Amino acid sequence: MLKFLRFKHKTLSITKEDESFSFRKYSWKQFKKNKAAFWSLILLLVWVFIALLAPVIANEKPLYCIYKGNKLYPAFSSKEIYELTDAAGKKSETISLNNFDWKRVEYEKVIWAYCAYSPGKSDAMNTIVAPGGEQVFKKANEELIVMPTKFKHRMGTTKDGGDVLAGLVHGVKYSLFIGILSMLLASFVGIVLGAMAGYFGDSGMKTRRGVFWLSCLGIFFAWYYAFYTRSFVLKDVMEEGGGNMVFQLLLSLLILSVVFFVFVFIGKKMSSLSFLKKEVNVPVDSIVSRTIEIINSLPMFLVILSIAAISRPSFTTLVLIIGFSSWTGIARFTRAEFLKVSKLDYIQAARSLGLTNRKIIFRHALPNAIGPALVAIAFGIAGAILTESSLSFIGVGVPPEIVTWGKILSEAKQSASSWWLVLFPGIAIFLTVTMYNLIGEGLRDALDPKLKK
Repeated sequence: MLKFLRFKHKTLSITKEDESFSFRKYSWKQFKKNKAAFWSLILLLVWVFIALLAPVIANEKPLYCIYKGNKLYPAFSSKEIYELTDAAGKKSETISLNNFDWKRVEYEKVIWAYCAYSPGKSDAMNTIVAPGGEQVFKKANEELIVMPTKFKHRMGTTKDGGDVLAGLVHGVKYSLFIGILSMLLASFVGIVLGAMAGYFGDSGMKTRRGVFWLSCLGIFFAWYYAFYTRSFVLKDVMEEGGGNMVFQLLLSLLILSVVFFVFVFIGKKMSSLSFLKKEVNVPVDSIVSRTIEIINSLPMFLVILSIAAISRPSFTTLVLIIGFSSWTGIARFTRAEFLKVSKLDYIQAARSLGLTNRKIIFRHALPNAIGPALVAIAFGIAGAILTESSLSFIGVGVPPEIVTWGKILSEAKQSASSWWLVLFPGIAIFLTVTMYNLIGEGLRDALDPKLKK
């Protein structure tokens, strides 16, 4: 009897251990075992930290100073003008925050950023200066002296006197911004279309013949009224860029949706006729798969380059272009996983319980099929950053006043001997792209249940 109880207790403990198994915890442990992926994730966190603190790390204005008895925080101020007062409280001087030469005045106390320069700001006294090269500084009395250590260009300057280190620091946030936002857009489109294609296939979605025919007809009319008739408006806003472009695109999508659903509504009413009442299959998988094949057959970089060249440079335009051109890989991975998951027993049980297709897809199937898509997203962010750097290198994509890694790299075209303009941004791009690729590989191994021991 005691032996039986011991055996029973051991059986229960094993069962409890099995039930408490968490694939998420297991995946995290597996990810940490991949040292390259784990340290790449640490580097990504460092990149995020630098992006958040970029104005503190590189800024031409003091972080804090006491000037003529006034305590000022120029680097963090949203004011455009400072009204200084004297000891008696009377107005003594007016300072324009952006046009004041902060480096050439005497302070009672001052704290500078590590890099005392902002990106895109010119230092005309030091153009094309190498790291460690001779740098000069003009004092308030016009005397030229050797550059003080706190004001040195530690990574050299460009042909316009821009500080390379300031451009690299602030370039981190632009790379993360473009890469992550564009892939969020691509992920939404790719996951939704891939999930529908894999879950419904060509025979899983049924509708009445009248609704199907009117829906197909409605797509053409919706496209005509939403985009073709508004082509001149959309062309103008593409050249302008910015918020107006986003508004006009959203308006076109709204017109597209309204016209399409009007045709669907008409189709439902016409489906009362006996001939149009018959149910037919909607070939969702074929439609999505053919669309992916058409997009993949295009030279996508040339398409992105063409659109970016005719439109006004802006971050919004660049994010939309890269996002809408990068969803196909995510859709293919999601579709493949849904084709497998949709045949499993728990999905069949959910259908038998009468759960809606939307709940089954997003609550039960997607959490178990998202792994490969996450890997594709990680690789996609690396590709988006590389695309942005390539476009910036040839002078299109981002606004001229914005300094990115690719734009610093393009400065080397006019000065072949300026090795620092190639080395430092090149290392930044290489590290970032490699970092995301290694994270993607780590996710691929950690999320693969076949590798579970």
